[in-house]
Amino acid sequence: MSMMEDDAKDLLQRVVWSISAGLVYLLFNITFGIYFGWLFFYDSPTMGNYIFYAWFLLSTAGLLWLLIKWWKRKFPVQ
Repeated sequence: MSMMEDDAKDLLQRVVWSISAGLVYLLFNITFGIYFGWLFFYDSPTMGNYIFYAWFLLSTAGLLWLLIKWWKRKFPVQ
C-alpha cells in the first residue's frame, strides 16, 4: 500500500501524464518537421509541407482534447 494520499497521488499522476504526452507530441512533431524538412518552405510549399501542417493541427487538437479530458475530473477521485 502507498502512504500517499489519494488526492496527491492523483494530482502527481495527472502532471506526469500531461508532461509525458506533451513531450511525445513535441518529439514526434520536431522529428518529422525539422529532420525531414517539412516544417520549412524552401522555394514553394510541397505536398509534404501540407501533410505535415495538417497533421500538426490535428495532433495539437488531439493533445488539447486529451489534456482537457484528464484535467476535467474533480478531486478527489472516488
